[in-house]
Amino acid sequence: MMKETYLAIDFGGGSGRIMAGSIVEGKLELEEIHRFGNRQVKLGNRLYWDFLSLFQDMKNGLKLAAQKGYNVKSIGIDTWGVDFGLIDKEGNLLGNPVCYRDSRTEGLPEEFFSFTDRKEHYAETGTQVININTLFQLYSMKKENSPLLAAADKLLFMPDLFSYYLTGTANNEYSIASTSELLDAKKRNWSENLIKQLELPRHIFGEIVMPGTKRGKLKKEIAEETGLGEVEVIAVGSHDTASAVFAVPCTQGSNAFLSSGTWSLLGTEVDEPVLTEEARTNGLTNEGSINGRIRLLQNITGLWFIQRLFAEWQERGETTDYKSIIDEAAASTIRSTVPVDDAMFTNPASMEKAIQEYCAERGLQIPHTKGEFMRCVTESLALRYKQGIEQMNRCIPSPVTQLNIIGGGCQNELLNQLTANAIGIPVLAGPVEATAIGNILMQVKAMGVVTETDELKRIVINSVKPKLYQPE
Repeated sequence: MMKETYLAIDFGGGSGRIMAGSIVEGKLELEEIHRFGNRQVKLGNRLYWDFLSLFQDMKNGLKLAAQKGYNVKSIGIDTWGVDFGLIDKEGNLLGNPVCYRDSRTEGLPEEFFSFTDRKEHYAETGTQVININTLFQLYSMKKENSPLLAAADKLLFMPDLFSYYLTGTANNEYSIASTSELLDAKKRNWSENLIKQLELPRHIFGEIVMPGTKRGKLKKEIAEETGLGEVEVIAVGSHDTASAVFAVPCTQGSNAFLSSGTWSLLGTEVDEPVLTEEARTNGLTNEGSINGRIRLLQNITGLWFIQRLFAEWQERGETTDYKSIIDEAAASTIRSTVPVDDAMFTNPASMEKAIQEYCAERGLQIPHTKGEFMRCVTESLALRYKQGIEQMNRCIPSPVTQLNIIGGGCQNELLNQLTANAIGIPVLAGPVEATAIGNILMQVKAMGVVTETDELKRIVINSVKPKLYQPE
């Protein structure tokens, strides 16, 4: 008898993958089954996601799982936030979903808040205002009198859309819907005020379901085409960060998480949204989490700095051995720091020059070697995390006592230690594969295999053995 397997389908902005997970003797075994590219396509005046290719790639991965003989019990899908597709009454897709990087929302927040009170808006939605949010994408369509909006029967966020074409069930999962800036944060449901204010068709906003909901089984034709049979599709924490946070292993005390990748998402889970003016001015956003909880977090520029620096060095044909650069940075005496969220670092022609110019203008020691650049960036990130923890502590009942770093960035041991030193509390690093793990564990819980959250956390700890960093 093959061990029971759960498939996590994880779509990122640059690639998608299908991971197989099984619980064996209290540990989670993971295997990557299929990985494929995800690209944005410029067509006419719009920048689209190639949904058709992504759906086919997903089905190809499901076929591979069947061919490998996995005993698949369920499937869960997570993606990035805010983007969506529209379907008509017959279930047809009304055009490829538009990418959040499209220019159609530029300037719309300023226009929207010329007739909307920012404080009242935050007190209802609890969402950090960003022009890419679903609210502004729909506002742009409304302004253009989009025929797609007029023809739409349902709005489905990306994971909802993939699930719909697998199962035929059209609904909206809570964590992904919470990225839209269209929810009433307290009610955990659509904001009737905003829908009415924007004069959007109410019927396109479907039933909101919580993570752990069984959406339905694979449609007969999909079941036959893939060879998997009619397995369950589960609504997991379908915003990728919600799944990642569910894999945070620490369970005691007041803990914060840091999902560390190109972006750093720094936050903590709370039982109720924090909708104060202090939370708004400190850039905190309230997003849906597992078990009806809230992820109170900040979006911070993260490993983007390191990614850009390495790209520059590689373009020049220079050696970029990560470990040796980290070792050099650890021995470096440079202590210059830069404001990581400053617009000058958003997309500079040269990240090296941008950092050097900032330091030169302020009389700071200028980095020249790879180790000095790495030390400058890691010191800067650690300082920004300290600021974020302090801002968060002002908005929650009790201060954070431990930080858990998850995602690819948790492999940077220097950054982990500098972060512990800066924030003055222990840092736990791991798991790297947090999103896939959280996706799979939600399926395990929904299928009734392991129902207690504490037991699921023990599975994570047994599987990944996170490393502890104490402040020095």
